[in-house]
Amino acid sequence: MVTLLSGAVLSSCSGSAEPEADVATDTTGEAQACAPELTELDFGIISTESQDNQKPKWEPFIAAMSEALGRDVIASYATDYAGVIEAMGAGKVQMAWFGGKSYIEAAERSDAEAFAQTVNSDGTKGYYAYLITNKDNPIVADIDVEAGNGDQYVVDNAANLTFAFNDPNSTSGFLVPSYYVFAKNDVDPDQAFKELIFAGSHEATALAVANNQVDVATNNSESLVEVEKNDPAAFENIQVIWTSPEIPSDPIAYRKDLPDCLKSNIQEFFYSYDDEAILGPLEWEGFDEADDSTWNTVRELEIGKSILEVQNDASLDDAAKQQQLDELNKELEAVQ
Repeated sequence: MVTLLSGAVLSSCSGSAEPEADVATDTTGEAQACAPELTELDFGIISTESQDNQKPKWEPFIAAMSEALGRDVIASYATDYAGVIEAMGAGKVQMAWFGGKSYIEAAERSDAEAFAQTVNSDGTKGYYAYLITNKDNPIVADIDVEAGNGDQYVVDNAANLTFAFNDPNSTSGFLVPSYYVFAKNDVDPDQAFKELIFAGSHEATALAVANNQVDVATNNSESLVEVEKNDPAAFENIQVIWTSPEIPSDPIAYRKDLPDCLKSNIQEFFYSYDDEAILGPLEWEGFDEADDSTWNTVRELEIGKSILEVQNDASLDDAAKQQQLDELNKELEAVQ
């Protein structure tokens, strides 16, 4: 099934086989008794890579969730991050895997409520944003790769470079480099580069660099692991030239208006699930309890980026600038 939503495409699938008619009979009585009117739940998946790559990794996990919850869970793959945000707001998906920035957007306008945080295969709960280039790009000779000072090179030479973000709702593919690389250096990436594009996903930015279609692009530590597995030849062409501070790992969220009993059943499934064979391809070992405040550090980045932009906006008079800064600082105090 393909559903058009706000310019983004969500395709839903429940696996390669037809769903079993008696899924609920294999689950606990509690799961069957809770919210029986919700016979089907949709789980949104952000577009970090192509659907063809995502489906084989996600479908076994979605099937396990279906069995535990006593109803069909359908995976919905979006063509961009906004697709999952809008789908949750419209009630088209009831649960979703987000990145930090896309979750914050969904919490503000789509009734999303985070309840779990992904735990990486090595037990950590964080990852890193990258700037990457092709290993054979001449700019590598002017960058101290060991020091990771590629951010300064990019800032100093932007007018001669082509650059790719992945998605404007991405944490590592947009927000983090926008703050640390550009806003803190008073650089407007929309104006600075010879060419600036949004490639759509981490996979797309990696391939754009590997194929010499852009000079520099954003990516992250998790996604490059996937590139190495799925396309080793492309991975061999990629050089990391800047690494961000640690970013909190990803939220799992559901809609705030789900019945409490169903929320409890969903939480129980995620908090206890540890099947290595199924979680391994997703690069996770499990899920920890979390709440909305876990991603306040990402909110601080968003507000900090806005503060720097206002401070450097020459079009604002002093009074207007101060008014906006006061409002932003109040927002910042509220999340610290």
